[in-house]
Amino acid sequence: MPKLSDPTFLKFPFHVGKDGPELSRRAEHVRSQIEQVLFTSPGERVFRPSFGAGVKKLVFEPNNSALWSVTESRLVSSLMEALQGEVDPSTLQAKVTGEGEKLMISISYTLARVGLREEHQFALSGGG
Repeated sequence: MPKLSDPTFLKFPFHVGKDGPELSRRAEHVRSQIEQVLFTSPGERVFRPSFGAGVKKLVFEPNNSALWSVTESRLVSSLMEALQGEVDPSTLQAKVTGEGEKLMISISYTLARVGLREEHQFALSGGG
């Protein structure tokens, strides 16, 4: 299967620099999409009420393996919908763990048709 080029996308959040709108590469664009899914609460977007995973609310929940398991399932489902066509769905994985007051989220995937493997870590805590 031939590899696609690495096109540019408008940067999120949108910025205009001295030379026009700022751009990002595919990998940075997908990471921005992941952040949007993670930190948008369901119901926050009027025309897409099911969009988002709302992980910021999880800092007030008991930090245990039951929460991690449910969160992993929700994340994979939300990310598959949001990243459709951008990532190879068979490679998308979410791992949620916690320690003390911190919740750690690891998202890994392979960019579709580009073949680049990416992994991102996010840490949330009750303190901010």
